[in-house]
Amino acid sequence: MMNEIAVKDKKFSVSISENEIKKTVKNLADRINADYSGKEIFFIGVLNGVFMFASDLMKNIKVPCTIQFVKVASYQGTTSTGVVKELIGLNADISGKDVVIIEDIVDTGFTMKSILGQLKEKNPASIKIASLIFKPESFREDFKVDYIGFSIPNDFILGYGLDYDGYGRNLPEIYTIVK
Repeated sequence: MMNEIAVKDKKFSVSISENEIKKTVKNLADRINADYSGKEIFFIGVLNGVFMFASDLMKNIKVPCTIQFVKVASYQGTTSTGVVKELIGLNADISGKDVVIIEDIVDTGFTMKSILGQLKEKNPASIKIASLIFKPESFREDFKVDYIGFSIPNDFILGYGLDYDGYGRNLPEIYTIVK
């Protein structure tokens, strides 16, 4: 594990180790397994950043489940607060199913609010959210994030699926920008 790295024009230092991530992901899976004992889960992973978290989480899920990945598209030419988003890739019927959305990071909550609205229209039995990273200082919405791996300050991070201009997703630990 390198303590400090350079990605493009910025420096980053390790803030969450690979071992901490593995332990936390296992704990989240254990909680989900307990909460859904005797049930079946339909997981929805939100790309691109979630691929590592979703993979590691799924390896620890013991209840019957399926997973599908979606991408959220935003239309050009609007500010981030007024962005219209569309789910791409959800072609399954989730009516009457227990859904768990897997997300790499919940920051302001705007994207997740949009996803929740679109999923609720499809009449699932329940929807819960599992996010590896949660930024409580940035969060501006009123929904609950049910499973949180790490609550962190409002810093820019990368690694373990999270990127800086497409770089750094492959790193096994999470790095915080050095100011």
